[in-house]
Amino acid sequence: MAESKLKILLVDDQSLFAESLRTFLNNYADDMNVAGIAPNGKEAVSMAAEHRPDVILMDIRMPEMDGVEAVGKIKKQYPEIKIIMLSTYNEDSFVHSALKAGASGYLLKDISPTELIAAIRALKGGVMQISPEIVRQLVQERYTAAAPEENTDATDGINEQSFEWLGDLTHREREIFALMAIGYDNEQIAGKFDLAVQTVRNQVSTIYSKLGVKDRFEIIRLANKTKKS
Repeated sequence: MAESKLKILLVDDQSLFAESLRTFLNNYADDMNVAGIAPNGKEAVSMAAEHRPDVILMDIRMPEMDGVEAVGKIKKQYPEIKIIMLSTYNEDSFVHSALKAGASGYLLKDISPTELIAAIRALKGGVMQISPEIVRQLVQERYTAAAPEENTDATDGINEQSFEWLGDLTHREREIFALMAIGYDNEQIAGKFDLAVQTVRNQVSTIYSKLGVKDRFEIIRLANKTKKS
């Protein structure tokens, strides 16, 4: 028996963008089907009740009801629905508000269509999706505050002593952990340490296993906790 398609609801007041995204997802993602488009958060709440989508791609700023408020209302009624914010705004306040309201991810609209499809599929498996540049903004200031202004190394301000309680990690794993915590993806980490991408993937999997986490967002939360301790 064939697996049912992921039902997607798009929420965006820019009709051209939404229609283009619907066309792309329906034509190029065989495992997805766009059930409808809502032009604002208020209609998104109604359409979520009507269609009961698996995933909602939600804009932030819209008339009548913004995306954050809509997320809160939808998640309260239908906690099983996964919601990814898809926005041009990368301000910390929007990101924090959306995630606090219950969003399962926050992606910028400059993401490529193929990356978006991959993100939706990963979300189905429980992996939180956040654009790397947003991750970097969210946590980098925590690690660079004590570093000299002229120091530009990506790991500056990350004192390895801050991670002493991560005793199960090797020195290299700690270095990779630190870069993941400020938003580096596997390719960037590989370039930093002159490693093969597959080697980095293997080490990231080992880090997840040792720390008992399942995605990069949990790594970020661990790193923030460690920095505060």
